[in-house]
Amino acid sequence: MSHLHTGSCLCGAVKFELEGEFKKFFLCHCSRCRKTSGSAHCASLFAPGAALRWLSGEDKIRFYRHEETHFARTFCSLCGSNVPTDAKARGLVAVPAGCLDTDVDIKPQAHIFMDSKGNWDESLVDVPAFDGMPS
Repeated sequence: MSHLHTGSCLCGAVKFELEGEFKKFFLCHCSRCRKTSGSAHCASLFAPGAALRWLSGEDKIRFYRHEETHFARTFCSLCGSNVPTDAKARGLVAVPAGCLDTDVDIKPQAHIFMDSKGNWDESLVDVPAFDGMPS
């Protein structure tokens, strides 16, 4: 079953379309994901065999690979937002969930690399939640 998804970066310069099905959805707490997201984790979807097409802003896309690791990020050079990485050698497209403009029909399947999570990433479910900025 094939699915069509669209997404964009924060500033809207980079837009893409992905045709394929998400098979994995992980919340990664490794130190590299925390640094690139500035948050507790990255939320990444993986679509084996998917087709990624850039609709606009392909000239704004930059790629970073951390030396001697498998860690890589593709991002907009204007706003810094993470966008999909077409990992052709691995036969899949890795998609940051936050850059999607369409809904997905898969829920996160696991928190990974919990041994390197931030020390403040404990009991977050107990932290008060608000629909907007609290006063």
